[in-house]
Amino acid sequence: MSSNVDLNIRPGYDSVISEIADYVSNFQIQSELALDTARNCLIDTIGCGLLALKFPACTKMLGPVVEGTSVPYGVRVPGTNFKLDPIKGAFDIGCIIRWLDYNDTWLAAEWGHPSDNLGGILAVADFISQKNVSEGKEPIKMKQVLESMIMAHEIQGVLALKNSFNKVGLDHVVLVKVASTALVTKLMGGNSDQIKDAVSQAWVDGQSLRTYRHAPNAGSRKSWAAGDATSRAVRLAMITLSGEMGYPGVLSAPVWGFEDVLFKGEQLSLPQAFNSYVMENILFKISFPAEFHAQTAVEAAVTLHPQIKDRLDEIKSVEITTHESAIRIISKVGELNNPADRDHCLQYMVAIGLIKGDLVAEDYEDDVAADPRIDALRQKMIISEDKRYSTEYHEADKRSIANKIQIHFNDGSFTDEIEVEYPIGHKRRREEGIPVLEKKFLRNLEITYSKEKCSEIYSLCTNQQELENTSVIDFQELLTVESNNF
Repeated sequence: MSSNVDLNIRPGYDSVISEIADYVSNFQIQSELALDTARNCLIDTIGCGLLALKFPACTKMLGPVVEGTSVPYGVRVPGTNFKLDPIKGAFDIGCIIRWLDYNDTWLAAEWGHPSDNLGGILAVADFISQKNVSEGKEPIKMKQVLESMIMAHEIQGVLALKNSFNKVGLDHVVLVKVASTALVTKLMGGNSDQIKDAVSQAWVDGQSLRTYRHAPNAGSRKSWAAGDATSRAVRLAMITLSGEMGYPGVLSAPVWGFEDVLFKGEQLSLPQAFNSYVMENILFKISFPAEFHAQTAVEAAVTLHPQIKDRLDEIKSVEITTHESAIRIISKVGELNNPADRDHCLQYMVAIGLIKGDLVAEDYEDDVAADPRIDALRQKMIISEDKRYSTEYHEADKRSIANKIQIHFNDGSFTDEIEVEYPIGHKRRREEGIPVLEKKFLRNLEITYSKEKCSEIYSLCTNQQELENTSVIDFQELLTVESNNF
């Protein structure tokens, strides 16, 4: 055979894609812990989306692509009166729930926010439910939404355990696109072969760069990138279900496959079988709207606040001991140019905690950032790594996100070392954390709804059985408002 021709033998599907499709098509969710955690994840995610509606930078992204567009079976966006096509509906839901970076997180070789998949899942479930009813069929129940969330969490989280996309410059939303594509294809009635085809399209897309998450280019795209990914998943599922073919060797193909082109020749790995591990161990951002690697640092800073609030001018240094991922992702010096820059700066978040004794979403805005005390404190911060923190961050039975702070004063005195290894949103602190999460949800409801409506939504969402048996149509209707207040 001539050496200048390709051997055109079409391969079987890459094993990673086949395992995803088999899991989504056949696995039965049995874990009550996973379902309960998924419900808490749902309410926290919806609540964070409602809070984001206070910010014009977010709300300008919402609504139909062409103003005045009307579509059949329009997808409702919580806290708004929009009724959108499922692709834009997925974008808008994905956009609001991620805008403030204030709900769940998964930390491994790759990090990310598996609740981002709710954008596509809820949009498609709403669309399909309304279509079903128009055809005399049953709507989807919220239990299937929770089960879909568990599966999307699992796909994104297990793929993140050993595969570091950030180290090759790719953004973690590639995993949102892959997981969402698998689940929304199933929700639309796709079989295992169609799920494989659709997921292959997600991999072949080419992927987002992390440019918008890092100095010196950090910007607001990081807040809508997940909405973009989950909406793209809906589009790819629709394309596939129209009869479009897939690409079996998209990951492993020599020269042209994902692994050779974008992953430096490394093979993607699945270090454990898909089950419900990720949802059961998900991390919640309960106390602070802070990038997760900084959660325990802010908690330590808030603890120190009463001791130092009247001595800010006397501070000589602020010693922050942290883990490698925090240093790589959120430790930065120099000018911070916008809220997206600030909420990914360890030093800024710690400074706010020390000065105010709290950290809220508004603290990233320009008016708060203009306080000269913030940059004065940032300049006094010394960041160092504790190797134990870095090791235990990756250990499956720990998954700690440790930070320690000690403050030294000009007179030679110093505070105690305040060490926090596990944030309140960690599985090890669930008993302490869930009541706080529920109060956070209620506060977020009160931003948008009347007292009576808040009580109705809260009662439903804190009752596992009642929520599971509620139709997606009724759930979405409950969260809809008559007119937008932004």
